[in-house]
Amino acid sequence: MPNRPASIEKIVSRFQQVSDPKRRYEQLLWFAKKLDPFPEDQKIPENKVQGCVSQVFVIADLEAGKVIYQADSDAQITKGLVALLIKGLNGLTPQEIVDLSPDFIKDTQLDVSLTPSRANGFYNIFKKMQHLAANLMASEGARAST
Repeated sequence: MPNRPASIEKIVSRFQQVSDPKRRYEQLLWFAKKLDPFPEDQKIPENKVQGCVSQVFVIADLEAGKVIYQADSDAQITKGLVALLIKGLNGLTPQEIVDLSPDFIKDTQLDVSLTPSRANGFYNIFKKMQHLAANLMASEGARAST
């Protein structure tokens, strides 16, 4: 079993219990409904995920050494994917996020249910979130050394 944060393991096992792709989509839509509203003024090019067919925006902040993400998408399934990632990654340290292998995405079996462009988008969202975590780590390190 890979060494993954409990929050990620919980999501993986939740999706592994669902064999029907239609039910997996329903779970994604449920995640989408749970997503907090995204600040409209943050819907700017720098916060946009590249390589996604739909519009996806992600921002990250550091609170007490833990990463807190906010995100939004104009497509419900993609919104569900980003909500799933937020649920799994929020509250982890930047290092934990940077070190996380995207193989958990395969373990959810969502990549099988998704169209190739959506599955690719899912990876792109995850990579953007890792990139934001790395930036937070770098700026935290810069602050610590001054």
